Amino acid sequence: MMSTYDDSASVSSLGKADDLHQQVLASFPLCQLTEEDLTQHPLFCKLLATLSQHVDRTGLTVTLKRELEKAERDLQTQRLSWLCSESMYRLLQEMIQEHCVRKHHSTVAPEDDTFYETVEQCLVVAQCVRQLDPSATASQDQPPVLGLSAQQVLELMPQEQDVWKMKQRLPRELEKHLKKKCFSVLSYYQPEWEDESEGLKNMKLSRLSGLLERERKRAESLKEKSRESASLLQRQTHCYLSELLGCIQILQSLILDHRLKAQKELDRKKIDYFEAKCEIIMQKIRAEMLEIQLDTYTADTISAHKKIREKLETELNASQLEKQSVECKLSSFEIFGKEFEALAEEYSRLRQEIDTKSWALKEFSQHTD
Repeated sequence: MMSTYDDSASVSSLGKADDLHQQVLASFPLCQLTEEDLTQHPLFCKLLATLSQHVDRTGLTVTLKRELEKAERDLQTQRLSWLCSESMYRLLQEMIQEHCVRKHHSTVAPEDDTFYETVEQCLVVAQCVRQLDPSATASQDQPPVLGLSAQQVLELMPQEQDVWKMKQRLPRELEKHLKKKCFSVLSYYQPEWEDESEGLKNMKLSRLSGLLERERKRAESLKEKSRESASLLQRQTHCYLSELLGCIQILQSLILDHRLKAQKELDRKKIDYFEAKCEIIMQKIRAEMLEIQLDTYTADTISAHKKIREKLETELNASQLEKQSVECKLSSFEIFGKEFEALAEEYSRLRQEIDTKSWALKEFSQHTD
């Protein structure tokens, strides 16, 4: 039973720890904490749990949050007041400008001219008074602009009768001008409503604020979706670029492996090519050397043949001279008998030698040619 009680206690403590972790993570969403951080630092987790009872999700204390909300409400009130004043001022400026345009293009009634001049003069005086009136933060001893005071400027207001008439007419003119601007907005929003009657336009104008509010919310929703889409696109682009870089690295490794494998075959083909090229070059060199040797041998042979031919011609000429000499002797000593026979034999020998050398010279000449 003791073991069962210990197991249930450990499970209960684990469940409480998980609830505490979830409470801390929900109380401080801006801290980017993880449950693993809280598990590894239990004392820090308890400190954050205690601190969550005194601060909100943004880290502000309750008192500071209350003061901040009050300041925001005051700011909103001041902003709304300023917007009302600024809108009224700009609306009056538009009315004055439109009157100046109408006055330039056509004739206007004298009461209209008086009304708008009074409005313009009152606006100028009011603006000058606001500029001359020192604020609560400005020094009271500061000299006035141009030495003028607000009271002196107020003396330039139009006559009280003209101001009274202007105040009586101003609400109607403002209503008319505002209605005209609202109809312009309505026609811009829905151009097909431009030719409708004034009553129908007024009815649709009463619902225009709701329509514009829905359009504003829809535009904000679309803008938020656009931001989310842009963020998603950025993440997808980052993932795509990461995958693309990985693919490029894999492709580079494959190209390198293929290049290393193909390099061996390419080197072998280059070696075969260079071997064949060297063999062709060697054959050309051997052929050129053989041709050179043949040319040298032919030149030497021709030179030797020329020498032999010259020698044979010389010997032939010598034999012919000797023949002529022997013939002269034969003709001179023909009468001598035995001596003549000896000379005849000598002549036959010389004649045979001449014939032999003539044949050799003839054969040599044919071989040389």
